[in-house]
Amino acid sequence: MQRLIIITVLWVGFILQAVAAETLSSDVLAKGTQWETTFYRRDSGVDGPVVLVTGGIHGNEPAGARAAEHIRHWPIKKGRLIVVPRANIPGLKAGTRYLPGESENLHDLNRNFPMTDEKLVARGVLAASLWEFVESSRPDWLIDLHEGIDFHQINSKSVGSSIIDVKGEAAESVVPRMLEVVNAEIADPRKKLVRLRYPVNGSLARAAHERLQAVSMILETTSKDQPVSTRTRQHRLMVHTLLGQLGMIDGSAHLLVPAGTSELRIAVYDAGGVGKRGPRNLDRVFAKTKSILRRVGVADIRDGVLGQFDMVVFPGGSGSKQAAALGKEGKATVKEFVEAGGGYVGICAGAFLAASNYSWSLGISNHKTFCETIEVPGIGRKSMWFRGGSAPVTMELTDEGRTILGDFEGVFEVRYQNGPIMSPMGRDGLGSFRSLAHFRSEVSKYKPQEGTMINTPAVIVGEFGNGRVLCISPHPESTDALNRLVQNAVRWAARR
Repeated sequence: MQRLIIITVLWVGFILQAVAAETLSSDVLAKGTQWETTFYRRDSGVDGPVVLVTGGIHGNEPAGARAAEHIRHWPIKKGRLIVVPRANIPGLKAGTRYLPGESENLHDLNRNFPMTDEKLVARGVLAASLWEFVESSRPDWLIDLHEGIDFHQINSKSVGSSIIDVKGEAAESVVPRMLEVVNAEIADPRKKLVRLRYPVNGSLARAAHERLQAVSMILETTSKDQPVSTRTRQHRLMVHTLLGQLGMIDGSAHLLVPAGTSELRIAVYDAGGVGKRGPRNLDRVFAKTKSILRRVGVADIRDGVLGQFDMVVFPGGSGSKQAAALGKEGKATVKEFVEAGGGYVGICAGAFLAASNYSWSLGISNHKTFCETIEVPGIGRKSMWFRGGSAPVTMELTDEGRTILGDFEGVFEVRYQNGPIMSPMGRDGLGSFRSLAHFRSEVSKYKPQEGTMINTPAVIVGEFGNGRVLCISPHPESTDALNRLVQNAVRWAARR
């Protein structure tokens, strides 16, 4: 009889575990103050570790906040995952390390938590609220995502590209593996991440370890010469490795958007060949829209992340350098994505990349560019794509352009900087493009360029397989008054 009871209890326990469902919840910290910020909790319903991840404590370190925003969507199979993605929202908006408006002795949030051998007190409204929340959550692990200004192995004054952890058996069991995984993608040995100790006094990580016995670490990427997509990817790889070592997760380290979302999902390429302003401007253009925008890099694209999105934007910079960075595999992946029904918007360099007249371009739009090299009397041989620095030009929408891009009547001004002068390529098997806008003025640097820009297409659209392709020669994303035009272009490409 006793054996039967034991078996019954075990069977009931198995049933309870089998039907356990993950629950999601969220709330606001520092509510009603200028510092209020949202936290997210995922409870698997199965006993396991409690892992708390924070990002954006320093506002000039955006990759941690972006990575934490990705991480909060990861389903877990045991334990709890708690994420505060954007701890210092005013600092993130201002792009400053500090708490805007706070006095000098309180302005660094990561020095305001309970210090070693001092009173158990956090200083300032935001630190106090965050510390109270961490105390109540009782994390087994606390992971704080940060960025340094340089690579530690190159410049020892910076903690960039490091894991700063606490001593102990638990940390020793995971940190070497985290380093191994993230460093596998870094070719330059001087830029690989290293292990440092100990979290700085007054930091959240140190306080959580000393006061709450959490296994704590600060994950530092490096902002110097690395796109946001690379830095967020490194953060994701490290956190995913930790969760995997703890048996909490099975899914991909590169789930960037929540499964099943109905929002417009936009991927913005920000890696090799892209200028700094384009991705930042696109962040601004879509900041207040009902959409999910994520930065993606070459490794992300090769990993197939575009399948999580409705469309991809390739911004300004250099089309040939974007192509070189993507490589044969990356370019094939982009083409497959569009052909299968994904949207493509190319702005300036991205329009060069989409063209059909280069050996290196994608060939997804049936246009060629005015790029001949011509002997200019008294100057020498010059390529015609280059027309000088940034300058305003005017353009005018066609009837279809107003239908797709918005009711911008008449001739209006837009910023131009060496965007392609586009004309039909006539490539067999690829449908002709349609013009949505024409240039009504021009800029030129050399005599042979004069008269070659006026009345040529400024914006064109076409199809590639089941996908839509929209190419923009100038830079409407640089002008607030043209935000709606860019938003409508993206929606059209995404069939939204």
